Amino acid sequence: MNSLAWNAWLAFAPTPPSGTAPNPTGQLIQLVGSFAIIGLMFYFVLIRPQQKKAREQATLLQALKPGDKVLTASGIVGVVVGVKDKTLSIRSADSKLEVLKSAVTEITDRASSAPAS
Repeated sequence: MNSLAWNAWLAFAPTPPSGTAPNPTGQLIQLVGSFAIIGLMFYFVLIRPQQKKAREQATLLQALKPGDKVLTASGIVGVVVGVKDKTLSIRSADSKLEVLKSAVTEITDRASSAPAS
C-alpha cells in the first residue's frame, strides 16, 4: 500500500475522545484485520493464479498422446512418438529426443482421433 492510501485509511479509523487512553483491544482488532486483508490480497493475487496454472499444466500433461505436436520449454517443437510415466519421446526433424513431461509447455496440434484406414 502506498503512504497516501494508508493515511486515508487511517483517517477514517475511529479515534478515542481526547483525554482518554486508547483502547488496546480496538487497536489489536485493527491490526489483526489489517493482516487478514493483506493475507487475502496475497491469496487472490499470488497463490490462487499459480494453483490454477499448475492445474492446467497437469491436465495438459495427462492429455498427451502419440501424434500430438508439442512445444517444450527450451523451444523444441516436435511430434510425440511415445509417452512414459515421467518422460516422453518426441521426433524433431531427423532426431528423436526423450524429454521430461514437465518440459512440455503447450500442445500446438492434437493428434487426429480418427482411425487410420
